[in-house]
Amino acid sequence: MPLIEKGRVVEDRFHRIGDDEALPEGAPVLIGIDRFLREAEALKGRQAPVGVIWPNDRPIGEIEPYLGQLSLIALVFPIFRDGRAYSQARLLRERLGWTGPLRAVGNVLQDQFLLMQRSGFDQIEAVKQADAAAFEEAVHRYSAFYQPATDQRPSLLRQRLGRTARPE
Repeated sequence: MPLIEKGRVVEDRFHRIGDDEALPEGAPVLIGIDRFLREAEALKGRQAPVGVIWPNDRPIGEIEPYLGQLSLIALVFPIFRDGRAYSQARLLRERLGWTGPLRAVGNVLQDQFLLMQRSGFDQIEAVKQADAAAFEEAVHRYSAFYQPATDQRPSLLRQRLGRTARPE
């Protein structure tokens, strides 16, 4: 699956490792939350980056004590109709102060790219190569927004009240 970061298809440097697989030395890994919580203490001494796959049915507040250990958080969209990962992304960015990479994984569709970007995702694991090619058009489809979001684009209300400059 292609990985989109900042509008470009990039190589995924994180290796997905199953719960029963050995962690490769010196390579960035992306592991499930159950394994991460079991091995959190041992992973503190790891010399390579560690990322975690966080399911959308688990409270995001549980990750707060471990944010300093993580280099990537991947939030799961199990089906396109399930948007709980959007809320998790905003909570991570706005309440928990996560500034690291935030990745959308699972059933990620082109129609969702703009909302994912506005919710705080900066990496998207696209389902199809064609979706990755259409990313730029998808995120620039709209230029005005009613709701504020984590992407710092001003809402129409803030623009009308003169609290921010209009986008160019």
